[in-house]
Amino acid sequence: MTKAKEKIEEEIKDLVGDKAELEEVPTEAKEIAEKPVKTISKDKRFLTLKQTGEQNWYVIHTYSGYEEQVAESLNQRIESMNMQDKVFDIIVPKEKQIEIKNGKRKIIERKIFPGYVFVNMIVTDDSWYVVRNTPNVTGFIGFGVRPTPVSKEEIDRIKKRMGVEEPKYQIDLRVQDLVKITDGALKGFEGKIEEVDQGKGKLKVLVNMFGRETPVNLDFLQVKKV
Repeated sequence: MTKAKEKIEEEIKDLVGDKAELEEVPTEAKEIAEKPVKTISKDKRFLTLKQTGEQNWYVIHTYSGYEEQVAESLNQRIESMNMQDKVFDIIVPKEKQIEIKNGKRKIIERKIFPGYVFVNMIVTDDSWYVVRNTPNVTGFIGFGVRPTPVSKEEIDRIKKRMGVEEPKYQIDLRVQDLVKITDGALKGFEGKIEEVDQGKGKLKVLVNMFGRETPVNLDFLQVKKV
């Protein structure tokens, strides 16, 4: 497991609780879930979901790269199966980030939680089946077969991240830090930071060239700590 994936999973656990995991659906329930949704009301004995009638946000896990497709499919299924009174909203959380390539900076949009989609719904046997039976959904995050809700505070925090128009610079670099240049004409060179401009996201790095230290102005995204 990569460090990036571990970090995402840790963040998801923070949202729904340390013990919450991807559901382990009983074999019988899986077989029912694979049938057309119109038949699901005939047999609900396997789920015994806790149905409080409360509207909450829940997290579903998807195959990597299928988050947008899942959201689109789920919206279509909700409409075609008349589940608008049980499933209200689906979001794939994204935020703007700064990326630099060939010395040029641009703002891109990236998923905050790759492999996860958030669904605002009232959990019933029928709504569970509609969501769980959506193609490329591997399960809810929760305890056993019971989805675990995400608190309103956490959802508000995520939506706030999604609503930021201009990403802020996050520079974990200081004067005297040794760095390696990762982009641009001097890619591969190493040097020592002489100045840090937090406001503009810029650095002045002393690079050893031709037997002497030469100051080079760089974007903070063009270097990494040695």
